[in-house]
Amino acid sequence: MKKIFFILALCISAGAFAQTSTDGEKEWEMKQYYMVFLTKGPYRNQDSVTAATIQEGHLENIGRLNKEKKLIVAGPFLDDQNMRGIFIFDVATEQEVIDLLHTDPAITSGRLNYEIHPWMTGKGVCFE
Repeated sequence: MKKIFFILALCISAGAFAQTSTDGEKEWEMKQYYMVFLTKGPYRNQDSVTAATIQEGHLENIGRLNKEKKLIVAGPFLDDQNMRGIFIFDVATEQEVIDLLHTDPAITSGRLNYEIHPWMTGKGVCFE
């Protein structure tokens, strides 16, 4: 969890110097994203073949959502805890996030669960 906050703080502080007006004053336009923490789901006892199929579909879904420019950050945590990974969505509503999450076979199978958090940062600070 500390790593997440360090990375986010780094993005924000780097952007503090990135957006300036012609007179040298900082200009900030805030933009909302949706941060999703992926956690272990209630059903993780699939056999290895089924688990591999679910994971393949999970990765394909991530690729599709990234190509559609709806999912701009995705990745696993490497410390094998309850929290498994993170998504950051660039969409208009939380309901759209929920709908997109339910296209992921890891979520629909119950292998993963999620927490959604609306999050803001300066537009262009971390993401284009």
